[in-house]
Amino acid sequence: MLPIILVHKSIPLTVLSISSLLGCAHAQEAAAGSPVADSAVEQEPVVDPIPAEQEPAAEIEQASVYPEAPDGPPPVYRIEGAVAKKPEEMKPYRDVILGTKVGFDLLPIPGGKFLLGSPESEDDRKSDEGPQVQVQIEPFWMGKYEVTWDEYQVFQFKLDQQLRDKGAVKPGPNDPWADAVSRPTPPYVPMDFNMGINGYPAICMTQFAAKQYCKWLSQKTGRFYRLPTEAEWEYACRGGTTTAYSFGDDLDELEDYAWFFDNADDKYQKVGLKKPNPWGLHDMHGNVSEWVLDRYSKEGYGDFATLAGDGAKPLIGPMRTPKGLYPRVVRGGSWDDDPDRLRSAARIYSRKDWKVQDPQLPKSIWYHTDANFVGFRIVRPLKQPTLEEMAFYWDADIDEVRAIQEKQRLGGR
Repeated sequence: MLPIILVHKSIPLTVLSISSLLGCAHAQEAAAGSPVADSAVEQEPVVDPIPAEQEPAAEIEQASVYPEAPDGPPPVYRIEGAVAKKPEEMKPYRDVILGTKVGFDLLPIPGGKFLLGSPESEDDRKSDEGPQVQVQIEPFWMGKYEVTWDEYQVFQFKLDQQLRDKGAVKPGPNDPWADAVSRPTPPYVPMDFNMGINGYPAICMTQFAAKQYCKWLSQKTGRFYRLPTEAEWEYACRGGTTTAYSFGDDLDELEDYAWFFDNADDKYQKVGLKKPNPWGLHDMHGNVSEWVLDRYSKEGYGDFATLAGDGAKPLIGPMRTPKGLYPRVVRGGSWDDDPDRLRSAARIYSRKDWKVQDPQLPKSIWYHTDANFVGFRIVRPLKQPTLEEMAFYWDADIDEVRAIQEKQRLGGR
């Protein structure tokens, strides 16, 4: 069931080397020899996940440069600890990108109720952080860290396909699904801006790019990943607290938990170096701001409060569906922000000037060239949605982006 929706080349790039991705590829291939449904929702086993050569489709004006995905969901790659049918069965687990040595950690976030937004008495509070609304959040897993370049560049530069093309690894059972997902066009400038690659958070992607990464990762693993809603993000950031920050209200402690303007040396830092919040999540305050699914409203949560009525019952899983390209919400503050922007309830929104350096017309659907402070982390809900619901969370949500994506799938820019 969907949440409550309010309808209202010259510069060299730093890329992970192919050899750096080979570490556990062969071990993963061996483990992946018989994929097992490993989810709360049973899936039909895939007998022959790599389809045989098919008859060519009827002639069209231009053939797609992407293959068609097979029917149905991809097989689920078995991972210890990743199976749960009830909240009490949820455990931390480490997932992998098959065919590489790249992995990522997920932590269980218990379901519960909380007050979304900040009280009027909170220091540095902005008007768009209220009124506070009681919200019910369903259980999910969340990335322990922000998505790193190690993970994102496999998607961005098709490094997984390069490994197969070089014969370094064999095709995996999930590849036909993953290869059908749109991937970013080559960037004109190095998107890390020489701040670091290995272990550092990926930055400068649009919300659409982050959603496509989640789609690709879901096809690679067989587990459904997406961006969090704004309500889910704040709930996880607070970790059961009601203070301005997840560690309390004392600004003297901020340096123990966050990278921000005063201590980051004018750049992002490797993930996980600061103390985690009460639920074990690192860098929820600072380092890079993080994409969520929601549209931004300067009116705050007034529409949510209207839906909640007298507040006798919490609002279940609210989300604002974007209506245009801007503005969309990022959360958590970054290495380039002052402490007030790192508060649990603080909201930041996307703007056109995040693309000033982008030379393309129309502007790229993949890159925010001037948002070197924006990244993301992923979530996986305990209750797996339908295929139709998955598409809602992953796919382009406005015609402008859909048109450019389709053009690129036919080989254009």
